[in-house]
Formats: sequence, structure tokens, C-alpha cells
Amino acid sequence: MSLWLPSAPCTPRACVETTGSAGAAVPRAVLRLTLVAILVLAGVVLSPLGAQIPAGWVRRWCRAVVRASGVRVRITGTAPPTGGLLLVANHISWLDIPLLAAVRPARMLAKTEIRAWPVAGALATRGGALFIERDRLRALPATVAHIAGELRAGAAVAAFPEGSTWCGRAQGAFHRAVFQAALDAGVPVQPVRIRYLGHAGGAASTAPAFVGDDSLLASLWRVATARGLVAEVEIRPTILPGTHPDRRTLARAAQEDPAPEPCWTHAALVASQNAGGTTGDRAADPAPLTGAEGQVAAA
Repeated sequence: MSLWLPSAPCTPRACVETTGSAGAAVPRAVLRLTLVAILVLAGVVLSPLGAQIPAGWVRRWCRAVVRASGVRVRITGTAPPTGGLLLVANHISWLDIPLLAAVRPARMLAKTEIRAWPVAGALATRGGALFIERDRLRALPATVAHIAGELRAGAAVAAFPEGSTWCGRAQGAFHRAVFQAALDAGVPVQPVRIRYLGHAGGAASTAPAFVGDDSLLASLWRVATARGLVAEVEIRPTILPGTHPDRRTLARAAQEDPAPEPCWTHAALVASQNAGGTTGDRAADPAPLTGAEGQVAAA
């Protein structure tokens, strides 16, 4: 893996909350995962219809996938319904993908490895995902030009500019390359903020996070066995073309949040809280992304 690729220090052991899997949680989790599988397979079957499927149906299907996994969805704000648009969001979980599509169906930027994923790879391919080779820095200008072309043609393109998944209590900076495509195409940028809350909408939860060396199966099971998870999707004000002179200021405006608490600080807090307890969490070591899809890195 190239050293220039973005990565996060978040790991399952240091950052991710555990969920109960005993007793009644197991049958409930099996039911939830069965419903998710049925919905995803239905999406694969119907995906060849492409643009013939109304956008409203796609948005409802995406929300249904998240809801079937046991996560309630709250979406506030609206995005432009038509025309070229770059949607950008922070990246925490595999759940982010259907949540962003629930805002507006879009061509998703995805690393080429996604093609080989069972079921999800076929769904991404048929859904028009734009696959990128993250480990080929020389391919970046051509990738940006291709994205700009899709935006000029009136497509919506969705990206996670952090380039890696984070646990949700910490987050990474938005890398700038994908914003150059929006500048070149002269289209708006739609920032979206995703948060996961536990206990029916209380404090922030890291249970849905898909980070570090976590496996997709482990993440699916953790979400399915959790109770009271809520996904909050905040559609922020659209950034119109011409309001920012370069990709650096555009990326900063799209992220807009103050610098988050470093992930290692959270890990140290968890460890201190559990000293003499049961979890034995440790501080996180930097790890390459092996979880949810990585996106265009910084130029």
C-alpha cells in the first residue's frame, strides 16, 4: 500500500463500542440481517433498470436498508434534486453509503477492490459507481477529470473526502482533490454531516464504526445486535459555484467543523475509564484502511 494513501488511527479495539449478543439479541440480529440481505439482493436484481427507477424509490430503498439493520434514520435539510452536484460527507461506517444515497441518488466514488465484494460489488457496479485506483498517484489527474466530466453532464457524484473511515468521535480532514472536480465543472457542493447516536438518540455511539482491521461481518453483527441506534444525517447549506477561489478553501468550507478531538485522546479516555473494568481497551496504532470504501486522496 502506498504511503500517500489516507489512513485513520481508529481501531475496533480502541475506539469501537461493543454490543450485547446474548439472549434475545441473537434472534433479533438474525432477523435484521436477513431483512438487509433481502433488500440488498432486491437492489441487485433491479439495478439494471438504472435511471428508469424513480429517485424517490431509490431514496426510500436506501433508508429501508439502514432501518432493516436496526438503525433509525433522521434526515434534516434538502439537497438540489437535479443537475450536477458533488455530495461530500464524513466517513464512519458502511451505513454511510445508503444514508448518502438517501439524500440524493448519486454515482459513488469507490476503490477498485469493492468490485470483488460479494453482492455489494455487483450492486456498486450496476449502480454506476466510479471506481478509482487509490494506490496510483499518477492516475489522480485523470480521475479528477473523469469526475468533472460526469458533473458537467448533470450527474450527482458522492464522495467521502477523508479518504478513510473514522470512529465518529474523531474525524479526519477533507482532502482536496475531489473538490477540484467541482471547481472545474462549475457545480455546487453539497456537504452532509453523518452522526450515529446510541440509546435512542442520546450520546454519540461508535458501535456502527467500520475502522482499521475490522471485518464487514463483525461490523454487520455489531450493528444488528445493538439497540437504540439512530443515524442523524444533516444536509448542510449548499455551496454554490464561484464562492470559493480554490480547492483548499472549498474543502475547508465543506467540512466546516472545528478540529475534532484526536482519536488517541478518546482511546486514552476509554482505557482510563475501564482501568480495572472489563474491556481492556488500549490506545490506537495507526492502521491502513481495510474497512468501508476509501475515496479520492489529497493531491
